Amino acid sequence: MRSLLFSLLFLGFAAIASGQATLRISDFVDLKISGVPVEEQQQVNNAYTVDANGLINLPYINKVKAAGLTPAQLAASVESAYRAAKIYTNPTITITMSPSLRFVNVGGAVRTPSRVPFTEDMTLLTAINAAGGFNDFADQKRVRLLRG
Repeated sequence: MRSLLFSLLFLGFAAIASGQATLRISDFVDLKISGVPVEEQQQVNNAYTVDANGLINLPYINKVKAAGLTPAQLAASVESAYRAAKIYTNPTITITMSPSLRFVNVGGAVRTPSRVPFTEDMTLLTAINAAGGFNDFADQKRVRLLRG
């Protein structure tokens, strides 16, 4: 039987123990701030793009590192930056990102080799099933996972 190769290329995806994906260049994040005056919330609440240097540009504090951080880590970093700059004394930041921007490539001995939308709770079997499951020639005991 032919060797089975599933090429799951996570396009920069890295997961940490908590299961939350890390941000990468070109990701879009929604930032919401509370604990500040409403007028200030309107200035800061927005969608931001992680630039080519891995940074997001925020009002009043300019560039903040985002790439390589989880949304929770970025939120803590932004809160600290606003406090350190003495812009806000007690901001609460919430960061969300769009999981639809991430994909997994599933290839090899599957029925429909394809690019599958990534979800936070995705497992290897979920990705295989999203590609139509194993084909008739698959050696289900020899699966290869490639991350990059």
